[in-house]
Amino acid sequence: MSSDKILQAKQNVVAEIAEKIKDSASTVVVEYKGLSVADLTEIRSALRAEDVEFKVYKNTMVRLAAKEAGYEDLVEHLVGPNGFAFGSDAVAPARILAEFAKKHKHLEFKTGVVSGNVLGAEGLVKLSKLPNKDGMLSMLVGMLQSPIRDVALILKAVGEAKVEEVQEA
Repeated sequence: MSSDKILQAKQNVVAEIAEKIKDSASTVVVEYKGLSVADLTEIRSALRAEDVEFKVYKNTMVRLAAKEAGYEDLVEHLVGPNGFAFGSDAVAPARILAEFAKKHKHLEFKTGVVSGNVLGAEGLVKLSKLPNKDGMLSMLVGMLQSPIRDVALILKAVGEAKVEEVQEA
C-alpha cells in the first residue's frame, strides 16, 4: 500500500471517530488494562444489547478526532489502552460500563462527552446511576399522572359531598 493510501485511510478513520463523537448523545472513554479478550467480548455484548457501540482505536487517531470535533479536553486522558463507547442514549454507555466495572476492577472511567459536555470520571459515575431512557419516561408519566389523579379524587369527593347535601335536603 502506498503512503498516500495509508495516509488517506488514517484520515478516514479520524473523520469517522470525529463524526461518532459529534453524533453520539454519549461518548465514554474507559481504560481496560488487565481485562481479558473474554471480558471485552462480554462488555461489547452488554453494550450492543442497548445499541451502544464499543470500539478500540489508536489514541493518536482519537486525539486528532477529538480536536477535529472540538473536544480538546479529551486529549489529555488518551493514554494507555482505551475503549470508546458511543451511544444514542446519554446514560446507557455509562450505566452499562459502571455495572461491568463493579465486577471487573480493571475497567476504569476516564472521561467522556455527554450531550456536548465533557465529563470527568466522577461525572460519568454519577451519570451511570440514572435510569435509562425508558425508566426516565416512566418516572415522568408517573409525575404527570399524580396531579391528575389528585384532581380526580378531589372532584369525586366534591361530587359525593353535593350528592349527600341533596339527599339530606
